[in-house]
This record gives sequence, structure tokens and C-alpha cells, in this order.
Amino acid sequence: QVQLVESGGGLVQPGGSLRLSCGLSGRTSSMYCMGWFRQAPGKEREFVAVISWNGDLTDYADSVKGRFTINRDNDRNTMYLQMNSLKPEDTAVYYCAAVRRYTTSAREYDSWGQGTQVTVSS
Repeated sequence: QVQLVESGGGLVQPGGSLRLSCGLSGRTSSMYCMGWFRQAPGKEREFVAVISWNGDLTDYADSVKGRFTINRDNDRNTMYLQMNSLKPEDTAVYYCAAVRRYTTSAREYDSWGQGTQVTVSS
């Protein structure tokens, strides 16, 4: 397993932008698929985006397609989530996660960060 730390959350108005970062440390290796998930109050954790270890493959939840972009810098052991055109329904705690195979299923990830709060409100 590896350790993950998210940063970049905060309060933003509808239509605004935020960029989340996720730093990977420990038994670091670029051969990890990494994903973003989110959980709103009273709701289950849901998939947001995933990126393969070399960045060649990405997938997004339908609710964020065209607004969010996932990428990674393996030299810096960091993954990012650029979030544009934010909506109130994007409000949630955002978690990054890592696993050694490409998957969008949260239950398959074995390393998780502590989460960062994103609040979209006027």
C-alpha cells in the first residue's frame, strides 16, 4: 500500500473552478491506477474519475464529463483533478485512491487519502 494526501478543496461559487491534488508516498511507484471519488452527506461514495498508471486511459462519471479533467505527474508522484463549471451538486468530500489495476470500482481500491471538502455555494 501507499499513502495518499489530498489538498486543494475549499469553498467556491457556482460556475467557479478548483484544482485538487493528491500526493502519493511510501512504496511509491508509478505503476498505480489512481482515482477520485466523492461522498456527499447522506449519500454513498461515488466514482468521479480514474487515470491509468501512464495516463493513457481515463474515465469519468457522466455527471462530470466535460467539466472535470484528471491527470498525473509521475515525476512528482502527484495526481490532479481540475474541476470547472462547478455546481452545488458537486459539493462533497473528495477522496483520492490508488490500486494496481485499472478500475472504477471503489471497493477494489486498497489505498485511500483522508479526503478534502469541496463546497459549491453562493
